[in-house]
Amino acid sequence: MSGDEPGVAGSAATGPTADIRRLGWLFDPGLVTVVLASTLVVVLGGLVQVSFGAYSMTPSEAWRAVLNPDVVFNTQAWNAFLLGGEVPDMHERSLIAWNVRLPRVFVAVIVGMNLAVSGAIFQAVTRNELASPFILGVSSGAGLMILLTLVVFGSLTAFLPLIAATGGAVAFLIVYAIAWKGGTNPVRLVLAGVIVGTVLGSLQTALFFFADDVGIVQSAIAWTTGSLTGTDWQQVRLALPWTVVAVGLALVGSRQCNVLLLGEETAKSLGMSIEKVRFALSGVAVLAAAASIAVAGIVSFVGLIVPHIVRNVVGSDYKQLIVGCVFVGPALMVAADVGARLALNPVQIPVGIVTGLVGGTYFLYLMRKKSNLGEI
Repeated sequence: MSGDEPGVAGSAATGPTADIRRLGWLFDPGLVTVVLASTLVVVLGGLVQVSFGAYSMTPSEAWRAVLNPDVVFNTQAWNAFLLGGEVPDMHERSLIAWNVRLPRVFVAVIVGMNLAVSGAIFQAVTRNELASPFILGVSSGAGLMILLTLVVFGSLTAFLPLIAATGGAVAFLIVYAIAWKGGTNPVRLVLAGVIVGTVLGSLQTALFFFADDVGIVQSAIAWTTGSLTGTDWQQVRLALPWTVVAVGLALVGSRQCNVLLLGEETAKSLGMSIEKVRFALSGVAVLAAAASIAVAGIVSFVGLIVPHIVRNVVGSDYKQLIVGCVFVGPALMVAADVGARLALNPVQIPVGIVTGLVGGTYFLYLMRKKSNLGEI
């Protein structure tokens, strides 16, 4: 990666022409292809999710139910969906589509977006394309707090999303503290993450021995595997504000990600305060991952493979990479959730199992194809 890449060096030109030139990266053919293809996958996957279930619809019926003007342009309906008000009267198909099935699609979009953006930032911070919320302990910390709450502090289950997010944030702070030695570096961060993740994972396994209720064990497995079963507008309302903040900050911080990839010496020579930027970007990544974990549990591999997929198409410029992740992450999650819901119908499997199978297969392919897998 060189200093003349987009987001690293600016142009001295000013005025409308310069503004258009600076926004030219948005119309990169690779990025446009990624955005359009991902949007198509989300739309088709969402249509499948709305069509199938105990109350089945044809694709055309599902399409009309989703695009029903009496719902789409109804402020009372949106007040109910986004603010928790009373749901107005509507056609039966539209009620099922909007109040039961579409929230699951929206949660999948939010989770995929958050995990992809989080993984991309962690990979820039560590300059390692194998970094993810899993590698850096965020998911393990959240999983441990989930299990601890379910097994020991059952009365606090109503606060499970916030507890999970807090556990992930605390775990990363521990990783950062372990990696600190007059500063941090990418290698120490990854090693500290592996250590913390291993220890917390062992504690998770140990907690299962203290659970004497099968229902608690099943609920814990669903959280620690990642599941979208039973999600509704409450999960959308919980995660959406944090998602908007995290994605916005990620886009703002894309230039700093580009500079970090140049190496510490170059970044310092450009006047960057390495530790402050690294910690701030990590905070954004933790926020994004925590928002995802809070509503869907621990979904594996999305934060790891989506940045790879996007990078292979659009390159390493983080302005394009973040935008690509915002679209590809939801596409992967929606497609995986369709598979999780319909593969063994009527039994629904956790979506984390599907993403794990897809992610493992993809990384096996990468290992066979690339000889320098690891450092960006």
